[in-house]
Amino acid sequence: MAAPDPAVSQVRTALRRFLDRHQVTGPIAVACSGGADSLALAAATVHCGRKRDLDVHGLVVDHRLQPGSAEVAARAAEQLRELGASARVLTIEVTGPGGPEAAARRARYAALRAAAPEGALVLLGHTRDDQAETVLLGLGRGSGPRSIAGMAELDPPWGRPLLGLARSTTAAACAAQGLTAWSDPHNLDPAYTRVRLRREVLPLLEEVLQGGVAAALARTAAQLREDTQALDELAAELLSQARDGDGLAVGALKAAPAALRRRVLRSWLLGAGVSELTDPQLRAVDALVAHWRGQGGVALPGGLVAGRAHDRLVLDRSL
Repeated sequence: MAAPDPAVSQVRTALRRFLDRHQVTGPIAVACSGGADSLALAAATVHCGRKRDLDVHGLVVDHRLQPGSAEVAARAAEQLRELGASARVLTIEVTGPGGPEAAARRARYAALRAAAPEGALVLLGHTRDDQAETVLLGLGRGSGPRSIAGMAELDPPWGRPLLGLARSTTAAACAAQGLTAWSDPHNLDPAYTRVRLRREVLPLLEEVLQGGVAAALARTAAQLREDTQALDELAAELLSQARDGDGLAVGALKAAPAALRRRVLRSWLLGAGVSELTDPQLRAVDALVAHWRGQGGVALPGGLVAGRAHDRLVLDRSL
């Protein structure tokens, strides 16, 4: 038997290592748009699934955002079945705030989560190039280390086995296996920020810095995820120590490093129902601990107010 094409081998190896690293033994769902990344991942998953006796379920989302989307979804599902996976087309409605990209992502992830077999991971075809774009978006928005840390390889139910591979590898893998990948016209539309990053910013950075930028950004994201995980574990311990009823004891927080203290406050506020917490809001709450001068409470989303009373931080609707 002839050896597989090198690109096909790279995709299969990335998937096998992911399955081994995370001890995946149950059924697997693969989200497939029909594009090269998800199609190459689906082919590798079916191949490895046969060898490991894993059921592979293909999930195709039809966003209905452009003419012919139903035909594109049907063709993607057909190719999944030809590969040997079961396939379902999930037709969704894209609505809500945040622009079309954010709304489509929310609707897509909700549909995939609902359609996946119980307890199954849903594999996504994000590549190293996608990771680099995500890091640049985080840098541009000043969203802090969580955003710059990019996408996690495993964030149940989501799995991203191809974060170490270039987008060109998945395209080559599809070509080598005779798979017809769909090219989303939205990926050429400069109205989308991510498209301009992909087609203008990253190529310029690669030229100016003489290559290797996408890989370097992906390495930076991996290092930041490790740092963030360590700090989050320390913050969880400190949060447990600082809890005082439904508030937090200021004395337990004041001596902590600012980066750790703000993680504690962020976790406490989000857990109490504050949504869409911004960095200025978090720093204002932190000032109630670190720079207390008798100032008033901090207004937060959801009609909540964080304040300090009797050396405790409290959250209320009527401070």
